[in-house]
Amino acid sequence: MTFLLLLAALIALLYLGLPMFAALFLLPLAMLLWVEGGLPALGELVVGQLDGYLLVAIPLFMLMAHVMVRGRVVDDLYGAAFALLRRVRGGVGIATVAACTVFAAISGSSVATALTVGKIAIPQMLRYGMSRRGAFGVVAGGGTLGILIPPSAPMVLYAYVTESSVGALFLAGVVPGLMMAAMFAAWVFLTEGHAKAPPGDPPPARASAALRRAGWSLTLPFFVLGGIYFGVFTATEAAGTGTLWALIVAALIYRALSWRDLLEGVQEATRTSAMLLMIIAGAAIYGYMLTKLRVPQELVALVADLGLGRTGFLVAMMVLLFLLGLVLESFSIILLTMPAILPVMAGLGIDKVWYGVLLTLSLEMALISPPVAMNLVVIKAITGAPLAEVNRSILPYMLMLALGTALLIAFPGIALWLPRQAGYGG
Repeated sequence: MTFLLLLAALIALLYLGLPMFAALFLLPLAMLLWVEGGLPALGELVVGQLDGYLLVAIPLFMLMAHVMVRGRVVDDLYGAAFALLRRVRGGVGIATVAACTVFAAISGSSVATALTVGKIAIPQMLRYGMSRRGAFGVVAGGGTLGILIPPSAPMVLYAYVTESSVGALFLAGVVPGLMMAAMFAAWVFLTEGHAKAPPGDPPPARASAALRRAGWSLTLPFFVLGGIYFGVFTATEAAGTGTLWALIVAALIYRALSWRDLLEGVQEATRTSAMLLMIIAGAAIYGYMLTKLRVPQELVALVADLGLGRTGFLVAMMVLLFLLGLVLESFSIILLTMPAILPVMAGLGIDKVWYGVLLTLSLEMALISPPVAMNLVVIKAITGAPLAEVNRSILPYMLMLALGTALLIAFPGIALWLPRQAGYGG
């Protein structure tokens, strides 16, 4: 199949050491020169792809996350969760899941969630008797919630590429995200029930102080999602106002954000956004090449010939997305696959918002899939544990994510109920 051959060629270029944006430029340009003997108006093509108001949300959400991370709010988030759950069976691990869930709604990044929560939570879990495998697994698995629970930069990009409502996508990620968090917490409850704090630890005064301080950081997810749900502002406006509120909380209330922290956060958000925009520019040419080579039509015909149907197609795509996630990052996967499969989705009547959540779950699985995955590398870096030991910790969480994906395919309402309640239709 042409699409798979082109994808294989692209991955080969990446393994040769080419940056993603360069591979996305060179491969389609070479193919177009070979097939058509000329090149399109590249300037119009690239500018047309980058000239989108929604794309402004991505650097703003990234800056919001950096502000909250550098404001060190995660200490209080974990402290509050631990104070509330410390006496529950497996409460130390369940507090980690809770902290990952809330921090995911602030950071929008799986790696940032695993790294930031893991630094604080893993020593605590080991201190209170949780097994090393259990502690590593819950942080790696809980970290994946970073790109499912909004705000999520991959969801913003997916909405832009597919011309979907980013507000609907954000709301669609909430219930599946909470469902996965509940599965993770239940697993900890069943397997690490002995891991809880003894009476009087932490002292009541310290626990209540953590709860009070965490209250301000907890306002941010409700501020962003509530504004979108009630129609107060669009996703891009939510990114701007959320960033402003994060600055107020971190700098004026927590008093933990210096000018240097802010400058470094702006620089990091700018670098990441510039890299992403370069990839989007290359993906515009890649998508144009796919259209010229009639790849979307070829895929539509293939699905029709195979008689896969909607469920069969979704299962096949989830497997493909998982495999791609082992070698590519989420932004690239979205940009490479969506131009080809959108016509197939339209022909099969697949809701774009529903598929966006399924795609995110598949990407989450890839983030923790051995032998090497970003969340696992992060845990190895902060603990010094052998990568083989970290890899063994993650199997239950991969199976739970696979179960969550199966449930979402069988019951689309898990994702679509909340957007419909907010009036997005579907």
